[in-house]
Amino acid sequence: MIGQRIQKLRIEKNLSLSELADRAGIAKSYLSSIERDIRDNPSIQVLEKICSVLDVDVATLLSPVDDPKGNGESQSLDPDWLALVREAMQSGISKEQFREVLEFARWRSRRVED
Repeated sequence: MIGQRIQKLRIEKNLSLSELADRAGIAKSYLSSIERDIRDNPSIQVLEKICSVLDVDVATLLSPVDDPKGNGESQSLDPDWLALVREAMQSGISKEQFREVLEFARWRSRRVED
């Protein structure tokens, strides 16, 4: 999802993949893999470089685009959740590891309910 948002913002700014990569100081192949969601866990430092060139906040990439009802209204990510996500990213936790923690929390919650 982050990759798709980066690509959308890049196109809106009329930047080629090469231009964004050069201005952000990252490899074109790396940026391409992020945009195609092959590289699904870019570091916060890389995201900050990309966001700087695109003139957006990192929160823009991490926030939901539309609400669950699909009415197109943008939702804000709670600042505490955003801080938690940033902390997880900076600590090097992969998305898969984060998902495992969530799955464990769901499992534990279901056991308590039973």
